[in-house]
Amino acid sequence: MTPLLESAGIALASLRAHTARAALTILGVAIGVMVVMVIGALISGFDKGLTDMLESLGPKTFYVGRFWGGAQAEDPDDPNPWRRRPPLTVDEADRLEQLPSVSFVVVDENASADMEYGPKRVSAVSIQGRDADWPKVAGGDVYPGRSFTHIEDKANSPVVVVNQKLADLLFGRLDPIGRRVKIASLPYEVIGVYNPPTGLFGEGDRPEALIPYGTLVKNVPYWKGWMDFLVTPAESVTVQRALDDVTVAMRAMRGLRPSQPNNFDVVTQEKYLEVFNSSTRMVRVLMIVLSMVGLMVGGIGVVAIMMISVTERTREIGVRKALGATRREILWQFLVEAATLTLVGGMVGMVLGALVAFGVSAVTPLPAHVPVGSVVAALFAAAATGLLFGIYPASKAARLDPVEALRYE
Repeated sequence: MTPLLESAGIALASLRAHTARAALTILGVAIGVMVVMVIGALISGFDKGLTDMLESLGPKTFYVGRFWGGAQAEDPDDPNPWRRRPPLTVDEADRLEQLPSVSFVVVDENASADMEYGPKRVSAVSIQGRDADWPKVAGGDVYPGRSFTHIEDKANSPVVVVNQKLADLLFGRLDPIGRRVKIASLPYEVIGVYNPPTGLFGEGDRPEALIPYGTLVKNVPYWKGWMDFLVTPAESVTVQRALDDVTVAMRAMRGLRPSQPNNFDVVTQEKYLEVFNSSTRMVRVLMIVLSMVGLMVGGIGVVAIMMISVTERTREIGVRKALGATRREILWQFLVEAATLTLVGGMVGMVLGALVAFGVSAVTPLPAHVPVGSVVAALFAAAATGLLFGIYPASKAARLDPVEALRYE
């Protein structure tokens, strides 16, 4: 440990003595590490954000839809495979909810409409029509106020739950509970304020309202045919069993023969993560390539600066050898100096990369997350670059003849 610390001290003293040229080498390594940190932090942030978002729905919840974009189409040449698929219906949701392996099924329909409160008007508000069980899978909480009940759901009551963003836009500091608003020019009573969990792209910052499904179908213009289901398995049932039961029931309801493919999609949370990881695989490869290029540039700088250092310190090497320093000690000194050079570059790049990543996250909805593993990997790669590219200069210094080195001017 003592030779290691002594060599590191000599290396740092050498860096301070030649600040300008050391800075250029450090810059090359720092750029490579910074690129890795920024891209890695954003990808990790996406991954963590998506996982958290899916977990907020309940770890066992899965989706049934008319067509999922990540699914494999039956005919790759068909640009619009969803056209041949019948839309989901409320009757199918009711029959799925009767399965012993299913706890409940939440129907989900989406629309966009203007909302008004007195003279205030918010355009193109996202309106979601769901049944009364929606809080069980949406995550977050409804406070103040409450969500609509099963009775209000069945009666298509004109009640609405707004998110905090919409409440601020319409009511300001007023208590929203009990206020009368208009959606698509029809009156509704505000009964609750929904506080959603943190979304992947800052969805909570968009004005949003939730009303009973039947109320939306009856009163709000919407894109027909795109209802989907959120299905939660029963307490003691595995996701796979519930998924299989739902698939069999859907095929039976639609009269599909064994040889016919599904004309609907059933998607688990793991499938979402799998597709996400697949879509970011090329970005990860690009990240590795860019980091290798940056580290290679830094490594070439290490070779150049260390060769100059060996030449300038030839007499010093001769003196050390004359005083008994072995080849291994000289080799070790210059290897540690090269590794210290790149390690400093790695630390600078790591700090800059983290600052850039969190800066981007602060001013945009893009999440950022810096895992400890990526920090360790970045520092290890930087140190390894110094050792790899410092071998030649260090071995040249170790092979110097002490007599010739002492004569060097």
